[in-house]
Amino acid sequence: MKSLFIKGLLLIALLTTLFGCNKSSVQNKQDFSTKEEPLPNIVFILSDDQAYNDYSFMGHEHIKTPNIDKMASEGLTFQRGYVTASLCSPSLASIITGLYPRQNNILGNDWVYERVKGDRAASRKKRSEAYAHVIEDFKKQQTLPDMLKQKGYLSFQTGKWWHGSYKEGGFDYGMTHGNPEKGGRHGDYGLRIGRHGMDTLNSYIDFAVEEKKPFFLWYAPFMPHQPHTPPDSLFQKYVDVAPTEHVAKYWAMCEWFDITIGQLNDKIEEKGLMENTLFVYVCDNGWIQNKNRSTYERNSKRSPYDFGMRTPIFYKWKGKISPKMDKTTLTSSLDMVPTVLSLVGIDKPKDLHGVNVLDKKALQERKAVFGEIYAHDFTTVDESKYYEIVYTNPYKLIIPDPVRKADEEVQLYDLFQDPEEQNNLAKSKPDVVASLKERINEEWKEVGL
Repeated sequence: MKSLFIKGLLLIALLTTLFGCNKSSVQNKQDFSTKEEPLPNIVFILSDDQAYNDYSFMGHEHIKTPNIDKMASEGLTFQRGYVTASLCSPSLASIITGLYPRQNNILGNDWVYERVKGDRAASRKKRSEAYAHVIEDFKKQQTLPDMLKQKGYLSFQTGKWWHGSYKEGGFDYGMTHGNPEKGGRHGDYGLRIGRHGMDTLNSYIDFAVEEKKPFFLWYAPFMPHQPHTPPDSLFQKYVDVAPTEHVAKYWAMCEWFDITIGQLNDKIEEKGLMENTLFVYVCDNGWIQNKNRSTYERNSKRSPYDFGMRTPIFYKWKGKISPKMDKTTLTSSLDMVPTVLSLVGIDKPKDLHGVNVLDKKALQERKAVFGEIYAHDFTTVDESKYYEIVYTNPYKLIIPDPVRKADEEVQLYDLFQDPEEQNNLAKSKPDVVASLKERINEEWKEVGL
């Protein structure tokens, strides 16, 4: 009866949200499942469409992100983190599975489908029909919530989610129904979290506490993603310092997102869970706001450049993970799942190519991380590939697909000397290009694809 009562409260909270109401560093493979060391709660915080430097702690002159800044200062923070793809769906799929897009087969946002001009409903129907098999295939993937079940975790989904309902991701409870006939595509009701209050998320935490179980929480609000509709008080804060109103709205959205993170932290603190909660932060892909239109610049989202692929990534666990602000070590969003698995005493599956970032030796031995970009509307790796990317210290190589990007050249950048990627060194450093191409080939060979 108690469980049914709590579930009823969850339903009420979900409806409320929908309608707008308001010790030393952890060692590798350490298992916190003993009575002396209870399993940590795990909270993934995911920003949506935000450039890697659009935070106060990353050096932005105007954007205020005090809550993220504080968490980053208290955690193991990597300023040179990279996602696997600069587009929402494949990036999020990699984060939850620990797999490259070519491994989990989520290459873009939509499977190729026919858009019916002037008929949105018909287009939506064709999209859902074309994407159905992608969701069916994704059900076969082992996600982090699936893996955490063996340790008794409850898993909750809020915010962005592309692959059917929350159930398809292995979550026990969630906000996203994924039904295309009811507008399901990339989050549906889940997109209201943050923008329309935190009630559902708070109720999930209450439920886990009542059940006396560790929990995994996916907090991926539709923020600062378009539409940029911040509260007027935040917009007014930036309108006089931003170059245009479009930029001011985006900057205000970044701060609004930060405010919701403060609310999340307050809830964790209120429940007395702060000392036993691991927070992991990442952004799905970058964004540069166009000054004159409600869109992004081409060298950000969907591009192979750092303004599309780079993100700060941090791991914060009070008293367990020693704080450090790391400005040079390369990390990947693929590292998030292996790091969590190590902390809770679960062996890493062999097909995961990320590393446990708390294992200093593994982190130092890795010499490169990799990315790949495919068409927004995709089919197969061979038919949809746009770019392959490898990051090292200090070089970054971008290889355009010879068919779909035939008019583009191979690009090599020294990111330490040229962080905005303005000076292509490919022709002057052919040996470096050849070496990095070989690294890409070796990585895909190890992946088996």
